[in-house]
Amino acid sequence: MQLVVARIGRAHGIKGEVTVEVRTDEPELRLAPGAVLATEPSATGPLTIATGRVHSGRLLLRFEGVQDRTGAEALRNTLLIAEVDPEEVPEDPEEFYDHQLIDLDVVTRDGTTVGRIAEISHLPYQDLLIVRRPDGSEVLIPFVGEIVPEIDLQEQRAVIDPPPGLLDESQVEIAAEREDS
Repeated sequence: MQLVVARIGRAHGIKGEVTVEVRTDEPELRLAPGAVLATEPSATGPLTIATGRVHSGRLLLRFEGVQDRTGAEALRNTLLIAEVDPEEVPEDPEEFYDHQLIDLDVVTRDGTTVGRIAEISHLPYQDLLIVRRPDGSEVLIPFVGEIVPEIDLQEQRAVIDPPPGLLDESQVEIAAEREDS
């Protein structure tokens, strides 16, 4: 199974280094020197990581065969993809791979069905669960502990505790009316 582990950003310096947007909770494993990663678009890879370092809070990588800024800039926006055993799970029980979450049923704490996880969107500051509702519409659920307190892989469900307005606009109006009272 393939897992997107990073997206290449801007070139850094003149020796072929690039910034990367990390999309894995295990960068020390997936983005270590010597790792060979597939790419999307596939024409740019596979790429082998030659070196990696942290500079000003950002991960910088250099790839074998990329020796200058021009080569590094040509890689911009390329996705780095690792091959992962589908049975492998993260060490931390509070972390999940995307393939473990896709198709989980989503219910509220009181058992109300919300839908099924169709996709996970990885944004710079938090991930979003894209949940397809039974009527075909979609709702975006921030994947944070306060809103998604439970993921039960055995039961194949995610339990959410949505704040007012996350699932239904009328909840926002009701909450606003209560505050005005």
